Amino acid sequence: MSPDVLAIDRRPKVRVKAVALPVEHGSWGFLFEPLVAGIAVAPSVASPWIALMVIGAFLMRQPLKVILTDWQNGRWLPQTKVAVRFLLFYSVIFGVGLTASIYLATPESFIPFALVIPFAACQIYCDATRNSRQLVAELIGSVAISSSIAVIAIADNWAYPKAFVLWAIIIARLIPSILYVRNRLFLEKGKPYSKAVPILAHLIAAVFVGGAANNGFAPYLTVFMFGILLIRSIVGLSSYRKKVKAMKIGVGEVIYGTLTVLSLVVGYYTGF
Repeated sequence: MSPDVLAIDRRPKVRVKAVALPVEHGSWGFLFEPLVAGIAVAPSVASPWIALMVIGAFLMRQPLKVILTDWQNGRWLPQTKVAVRFLLFYSVIFGVGLTASIYLATPESFIPFALVIPFAACQIYCDATRNSRQLVAELIGSVAISSSIAVIAIADNWAYPKAFVLWAIIIARLIPSILYVRNRLFLEKGKPYSKAVPILAHLIAAVFVGGAANNGFAPYLTVFMFGILLIRSIVGLSSYRKKVKAMKIGVGEVIYGTLTVLSLVVGYYTGF
């Protein structure tokens, strides 16, 4: 066998999935919960294009992370080339969504996106420095990506207070859940964890959503769902919990997220 053939055989294989898609499974929930809820309760001609733009921006993050990491280390690897290709492809998706959104939505619709630019920049920095799994990075990431629901609502001519409260409800769902999942995983792994912080965060979220419902900004069905989330956090961090693997905890959060979105949609259309 020739040396050239041997050289080709020894080339490292590129894990395309790891370059093209986010490795954090929970981030998909951060993406689709506000998008699905927003399109369902505030449908407009602009909403699918806003969603396409957000999905494109979301997908750009992983290949950009690979490129920035390799650039910082002064290397150009086969995975870097693959990352550049995916970044360009996702940029086209983002560009198409952005162009259509600008054409179909009013400029005021994009105010929530403008507000979270510092958060997005901070998350890119965390990605580049390999700190994307730190608590602060996850929290600011959830705030940034959930802004899509406010943009969709304003594009459907919702008043600013109502649109921003809708955004706040999604944040109130995501942040306590992040705190719960992190501490639940610590507990299952026998590491130091906090029981009070996640439960307090869920309690504050439930009180906030209850206040929003009393003022006509949220369905009471969503208040009920936030009560379930609070109970889930109390039981899940107690001695009465069932020990489960990380994957099952993640699947559970997808289910809770889906139910929360359903509570918003059903409550909005039924008035309950």
